[in-house]
Amino acid sequence: MLSPIRKINKIFLNSNGSHSHEASPPSGIECVWNGVELKEVIGIQRKRKKRKEDKLLFCSMKQQLPGVDAKLQKIADSNMDEAPARRRAREAFKDIQLNIDHILFKTPCDGLKMKESYEVNSRGIEIFCKSWLPEVSRPKATVFFCHGYGDTCTFFFEGMFLQLKCVMKLFSGIARKIALAGYGVFAMDYPGFGLSQGLHGYIPSFDGLVDDVIEHYSKIKENPEFHSLRTFIFGQSMGGAVALKMHLKQPKAWDGAVLVAPMCKIADDMVPSKLVTQMLIAMANVFPKRKLVPQKDLAEAAFRELKKKEQTAYNVIAYKDKPRLWTALEMLRTTQEIDDRLEEVSLPILILHGENDTVTDPSVSKALFEKAKSSDKTLKLYKDAYHSLLEGEPDELINQVFGDIISWLDDHSSKCT
Repeated sequence: MLSPIRKINKIFLNSNGSHSHEASPPSGIECVWNGVELKEVIGIQRKRKKRKEDKLLFCSMKQQLPGVDAKLQKIADSNMDEAPARRRAREAFKDIQLNIDHILFKTPCDGLKMKESYEVNSRGIEIFCKSWLPEVSRPKATVFFCHGYGDTCTFFFEGMFLQLKCVMKLFSGIARKIALAGYGVFAMDYPGFGLSQGLHGYIPSFDGLVDDVIEHYSKIKENPEFHSLRTFIFGQSMGGAVALKMHLKQPKAWDGAVLVAPMCKIADDMVPSKLVTQMLIAMANVFPKRKLVPQKDLAEAAFRELKKKEQTAYNVIAYKDKPRLWTALEMLRTTQEIDDRLEEVSLPILILHGENDTVTDPSVSKALFEKAKSSDKTLKLYKDAYHSLLEGEPDELINQVFGDIISWLDDHSSKCT
């Protein structure tokens, strides 16, 4: 059934009771629809049109990315809701990344073999996946990456590569730093994130997302080349929640987990008020895919160094809009479930968190460390550090965090199974 506002566009009630199918109401005629004066309805419509025009104007005034021409800027500003658009954007911006002055992009590191591909899972969803392996030696162990909400398994995680005069130069990202330490690293974009198929930033079921990750990584673990190696989950932010859910679903499947600022609970400052939350829950049942959840600027809250924060703009395929209603509801439910099940965590864990993190709550990382029944658990808190420990901090701290992670992996990969 059409709403009064939509229906009034098509049918106007004349003073004599007949109907007129005109584009606009006859002049000088007072009309009423369900007790609403036509002029009021038209006023509402005009306000909506003005808001739409303002939104289009705002979109056209997006900040120009330094070093980006009009053609690339148009790609960056395009609608990224579907995977083909995100894939075109990633390809278009590969060369731009070479000029990014970030520790994860500027360190050459040869000696690795890298592979990326698309695989269709059991639900018929095309998943983007990557791997990084030592070129000569056998990996010490395998590390499986779970990315965060505003991230992908490319950009900061992959670093960058350049084919120049038939010489492959590899520039160190998170994955390459770990692979250079002797590990096989595997990563994927969740459905709806990065280069994988699905509506951008939409999580219809967090449990379903976790099942997709388990399915993909289980296939790799069963590969005879890696079957005998120890396996570790590496989760950042929301990826920490994914990693913990994977463990809770498969308590004996993994040899350990590295959790960087895990989303065991969303920081109170990032969660809407109880009244707004109640309204959002009600609206999510009607408009699950709408981008309506208010939130603070994640990059502003996550990156301590301004220059590194500004560089996130070049990660054009990362989800940066307001959270979709159902996605926000799923993340809230998931963090509540994890918070209630911290005592069930039994695998060896390394937890790393910035003390000044205002995106995920460091106090819950402390609670995870205290409540987890694992006898092998380590918590490292970094003074003054924000949320993005491996991307947004001073270079010295980023190197320190990497050192702590690799040291822990070395210790646990050498232990007998």
